[in-house]
Amino acid sequence: MKVFIKFDFNTVCKKILEEKLDACQIKYKILGFGEVQFLEKVTPEKLNLFSKSLGSYGIEIVENQKTILIQKIKDTLVDMIFNENVNVKSSVYLSEKLGYSYGHLSNLFSEVTYTSIENFIILQKIEYAKQLIINNELSLTEIAFRLNYSSMAHLSSQFKNTTGITPSAFQRIIKKRSEISSKNIK
Repeated sequence: MKVFIKFDFNTVCKKILEEKLDACQIKYKILGFGEVQFLEKVTPEKLNLFSKSLGSYGIEIVENQKTILIQKIKDTLVDMIFNENVNVKSSVYLSEKLGYSYGHLSNLFSEVTYTSIENFIILQKIEYAKQLIINNELSLTEIAFRLNYSSMAHLSSQFKNTTGITPSAFQRIIKKRSEISSKNIK
């Protein structure tokens, strides 16, 4: 038997952080996605235990300042795409949220990740589009609108360039898999 699971990445990560911090008996405050403030002095042993407990989930503590800012850029963009649904340019949004010029953020991002902020945004939008298609609650036109594409054709073009198939083809594949799954359950 196969089941399809829908989840909110932000909620899952927050829950893991809370559980691991509580298990390590560390007093904390979650400030935002990927940012935790310790409310007490944490011993190196406790910090090491906390770090190791996160490792099995593919979560790691970031200590290098450049890496921290890159992670903040990624987190801010993911939040913008998946949660905020804002209608401002990503460059303006990033600058306002992080307090740096977009030029600085863009150069740093490219230097560290070897890709552009724009490519990262496209990848995240396509991932979100795939989730929305799988959830089957919105039409492709509604998905394009929700992701701030100028048209369905623009979404379709970026989707195909990224995945190799059109959103319509992806939708048909998901529908076919769902039909096959339904038949196997009966």
